[in-house]
Parts: sequence; structure tokens; C-alpha cells
Amino acid sequence: MTGGPVDDADVLSALFSGSPQGLFVLDAQRRVVRYNPTGRGVRRLPVEDVVGHDVEDFASGFPPGELRALVEEALATGEPLRDRLVRGRSPSNPRRTLALEVSLFPLPPTGDGVPGLVSVVEDVTEREAASDRLAVLGAVHAAVGSTLDVGTTADELVGALVPGFADAACVDLVEDGPAEHTPRSGPVTADVPLRRVSGAPPSFETGRAEGDSAPFPFPTPFTQSLNDRRARLVRVGADAPWLSADPEGFTPLLDADVHSMIVAPLTVRDTVLGLLTLYRNRVDPFEEADLDVARQAASVAAAHLDNARSYRCEHTVASALQRRLQPGAVPRLSAVETAHVYLPESAGGDWFDVIPLSGTRVALVVGEVAGHGIEAAATMGQFRVALRALALQDLETDELLTHLDEVAAQLPDAAGSSGEPCVATCAVTVYNPVTRRCTMVRAGHPAPIVLDPDGVPVTVDIPQGPPLGAGGGRVFTPAVLELAPGSLIAQYTDGLLGAGDHDRVTARRRLEHILATTTLPLPELCDTAVYRLSPPAHDDAVLLLARTRVLPDEHVADWNLPTEASVVSTARRLCGQQLAAWGLDEAAYTTELIVSELVTNAIRHGKGPVRLRLVKDEGRLLTEVTDANSSSPHLRHARESDEGGRGLYIVMRLSSRWGVRHSRRGKTIWSEQRLGEAPDVSAMADTFDLADLAETPVSPAAAG
Repeated sequence: MTGGPVDDADVLSALFSGSPQGLFVLDAQRRVVRYNPTGRGVRRLPVEDVVGHDVEDFASGFPPGELRALVEEALATGEPLRDRLVRGRSPSNPRRTLALEVSLFPLPPTGDGVPGLVSVVEDVTEREAASDRLAVLGAVHAAVGSTLDVGTTADELVGALVPGFADAACVDLVEDGPAEHTPRSGPVTADVPLRRVSGAPPSFETGRAEGDSAPFPFPTPFTQSLNDRRARLVRVGADAPWLSADPEGFTPLLDADVHSMIVAPLTVRDTVLGLLTLYRNRVDPFEEADLDVARQAASVAAAHLDNARSYRCEHTVASALQRRLQPGAVPRLSAVETAHVYLPESAGGDWFDVIPLSGTRVALVVGEVAGHGIEAAATMGQFRVALRALALQDLETDELLTHLDEVAAQLPDAAGSSGEPCVATCAVTVYNPVTRRCTMVRAGHPAPIVLDPDGVPVTVDIPQGPPLGAGGGRVFTPAVLELAPGSLIAQYTDGLLGAGDHDRVTARRRLEHILATTTLPLPELCDTAVYRLSPPAHDDAVLLLARTRVLPDEHVADWNLPTEASVVSTARRLCGQQLAAWGLDEAAYTTELIVSELVTNAIRHGKGPVRLRLVKDEGRLLTEVTDANSSSPHLRHARESDEGGRGLYIVMRLSSRWGVRHSRRGKTIWSEQRLGEAPDVSAMADTFDLADLAETPVSPAAAG
């Protein structure tokens, strides 16, 4: 069934009498000639206050001239204006923001040629408010969590909420400290101190300054939210009962005309990390819908703050572990003068070591384990202990790295839980102050810098071996050079240079130039290198400097001996004469006994020639006997009925340290005695006739 034609007048009458939208007809003088009194915003106004008036006469809550400018724009262009958003105050409730969408449609000109307008106005306040709240949450998601720093994360949260959503905001976190105060699951009692980590704007006074740490007054909305972990919308006024908990402390809120605030707990997995507090003193107070925005913002921020707090705790533990695993006080050495700088900024796996070796030699080590955190620090400690243990076995440098590579294959990846072998880099330098011979080897690590005593760089071609744990050929080829006394050796990690691959050559040259200064003490030279290179704070850095020394010729005595049994007495005689020349007569008896046993062992079971060396060092006396046989002797305890087999046992009892050092041309058995510490020979005298033993060669069973 089809109805008859609809009268336009009936349509207009229906619209002007029942439409919830505002409909206004303006004449050529921009005055209202007709409107629908049921439209929102004018339904309570008398007709005489609308008809015959300019729109701005009864819409005083909007910025002056804004509505008139829209009318003029529509009339000037003659084209409709659609969905223009304007914001102002509701005429009936000045504390409420009103958002309107205005559309203007020019009417045909009247007889005087001046057109009028039809205006359609829609109240979109709720829609815009919801959109604004979504925009606030979007800003929080976009801004918060860019770093793993607690303070920065809190600042990002406050910056995302002020001034768009709140006039001021503060973040207070439960202090990390004693176990009873550290964030934990469940409610937080009123006596727990919270530290103000962020607040904005700085001019907004809330009674607490950034960095202040104290419990909140009880009972207040703050302590209530900490207790039940529930966000609160709080009205602020002189008659608010909770202000009496600390009238003086809360006075700044009243002075700042704060009329509403939101207190939202920062919680993660039922653990309260702190509070987010939002304040308003603008015309619009917080509403219930704003409370949900605050809850969601607090939830997002709490997750990032928890990550940052966990990272900080792990970083603190890793840094402490890393420092504990580094060498303590570096001993005073006759071989080198050392200084170092160690910057564990990222709690990674950088390490260094200075290891005294037999024969006054020293090993200088710098290395780096891939990864950061506790795992990297623990793995670094394992590497350092393993390398020190291997170095003290007097292994050749290439053999040392080969064994360390085998250790790396047994360690898990410190950068994650992939189960892959740990990858690390390392550079080892061994320097002998007697021969001035320096041996360098590296595994995936930057080559040491060497400068002569005048600060001129020395070119050293050290073949690059594969990183430890990387697999492959595992070939580590050392470089050997002779250094003049006063030469400088510098070993470092990549973090010191703070440059990408393409800039490392330039950065290394800068470091060479810095270290070329020969007038500065080594500790000051380390500091200067840090100041000039400015390594980044996000990576660890190590610089180890060593200035070489040489033992005076008069402190070293060398003899080449024939492989004849009769030479043992000659060796004892030479030893006694040399000790007398050094003024060490009190050490003659034990030293001659050590020499007798070692020379006899070398003649019987070694290959000629035999070399005897005595070294007088700071507070110690070193005895070395070298032969061309690479077989290692074995310490054993002889039975009472055995005629021999006691030689190395005697050497061990008379020495503070002893050992075997292998080379490609044979082996050296060495003994170290601490001068001024007489060995206890009484226990051996009960078992052995030491006078006879001094004349008795070592039995075959004492050698390997």
C-alpha cells in the first residue's frame, strides 16, 4: 500500500518539535528565527532568550567568536559546512565540558539578496570524552616502557597523563630495602615508606618532593589503596575527613585548588609496587569514567615498572657478582708495572686478570663473554677461574687457549637458554722480564696495542684465532717479540672504543695516540683514556696497561752443565758461590739440596745439555733446571725400603712453590723459595739423612 505525498511542512514541524538535535534557522542578520526547543542545551531556556538573538548570546560557554566565525565561513563560501567540532561549557552546568558537532547549510537569498542559514547541532560530548580517554591510554602505551630504568619509566607515565588527562601526577614506589619493605604479594601496611620517583609539573606542590621517602599519613586514600589494592576517585575539599590525618601536609593541595584526585595502586600479580596519584584543579573534575582510564594506565605502567625493577635488581646482583669475580689487588711484580680501569656499566661479561707465573713471568689477560646480566657474569667467572688454573700449569699460550676453548664448549650460552656453547673472546700476553720475550695470542679479540719506551707504536702481527666456543679449526697461533724495558702493552675490550666496526680502526688509533704520552703515571693514563674516548654507558669496558721491566743482569745467574754425574757437585759449588755473592748464605743449604736433586734428575732422565739458572727476585729465590726431555716427572712417596724416589718430594718440602714448565725444546723444573722463611726440614730429617740425600741422585721412579 502506497501513501500519499508527504507535506514538507509536516516534516519540518516534526523535526522542530521532537528532534534531539539542535536545529536553528538564522535570518540574514544571523539571528535565530526558529529552533527546536527539545534540542539538548536549549530545552530549559525560555523562547524569548533564543528567538531573535545571535547564537553567541545564549551559547556563552564557547570561546568568543568561534561560532560566529563558522557562520561567516559558510556564508562566504556558499557551501555547506559539515561536522565541525566545537568545545565549550554547558549553559546549564558551567562545570561540564560540552562538545558539539555543528553543520551549516546556506539558504537561498531572500529579496534583499542576503541568504540565511540552517544549523544542525549534535551533542557529541560523551563520544568525544570516550575518544579523549582512548587517546590518553594510547599515549600511555606509546610513551611508557622505552627503557628499563625505573625513574625514566615513571617520568614517561607522568608525561603521558599531564596535562591532557590530569593537571598534576605523581608516582610513589615502595622502597627496595629490608625484606619487610620490599614489594611483595598482598596488601602494603601503612608503615611502609614510599619514595617519590616522579612528579609533574614541578611547580605543582603536593607536600612531597621528588626523592622523598616516607610512609603516607594514615588513614588516607593513599593507605587505603595500598591496603585493598583498589583505585579511588576522591573529592578534595576543606571538609574532606581524611585531610585531618595530616592537615599541614595536605595544605598544598587546597592551596592549589585541587578539587578531585584519583589514587590508583600500581600492582603486578597481586604485588603492590606503589601508587599513581592524579590531581585536577581545572574546571572539569574527575568522573567515574576517568577512574577506569587511571586503572588501565596504572596497569600498563606497573608491568613496565616491574620489568625495570627486576632488571635493576638483576643488574645490581650481576654487577656485584661481576666485581667479586674480578681480581682483587694486583700484586706488585718485578716483570711489569700495571694499572687498569674496569667499567661494568651493563653488568656484562668483560674481565681481566694479571697472573704471576713461574720464573718471574706474568700473564696479562683481557676477555669478554657474550651477553649481559647474571648469566654472563657467572660465565665470565668460570672462564677466569679456568684460564687462571690453566695458566698456572705453565702451558704454552696457544695450548692454553686450546684447552680454554674446550672449556667453552662445556659452558651454556650466557646470552640465552639456547643450549649452544658459550662464545667468548680473549687475548693473552705472557712477558718474561729475564729474556724480555713477549708472547701474544688471541681468540676473536682485539689485538693488544704495543708502544716502545718513546711512545711509538710497535707493529705486531698477531694472527686472529676463532672466538672461544665458536668451533671451527681452533687454531691459535702466537706472536713472539722482544720488548725494550719501559715498553707499554695495552689490552682492552670493544666497549672502551664505543665504535662500530667501520670506526674501530679510527678509535684504536685514537687510543694509541692517547697512550703515547710517556710522562703520565699508568693510573692517570687509564683515566685519560676513559675521559678522551668516552665509552658508552650501555656497555662494559676494560683497559689493562702494563709497562715492562727487565731484571738486572746481576740478579740472574746461568750455567750450562754437561750431562755427567760428576757435575752435580759442581752445580752445588756454583750455587753456593752465587748465593754468597748475593748475601744469601742462610739459603745456601736448602738451595744446594734443591739444585742437587734437580740436576741429578736432569742428568739421569733428561737429555743434554742441562741449564741451571738462579734468579734473585723481590723477596724470593728461584731455581730452574732445564733439559731437552719433554717427559714430565711425577711426584711419589718412596717406601722406607726404596733406595731412591725421594728427590721431587724433597724439592716440594723445601720449596714454597714448585712445578714443571714445558716448551717446544724440552722442560724446566722450577722451585721458588721465600727468602726469610726457613723451610721445616726437621720432619724430613726424621725420615731421611739429608746429608746423604744431598749426594744421592734421584731414582728412576721419580721421573716420568
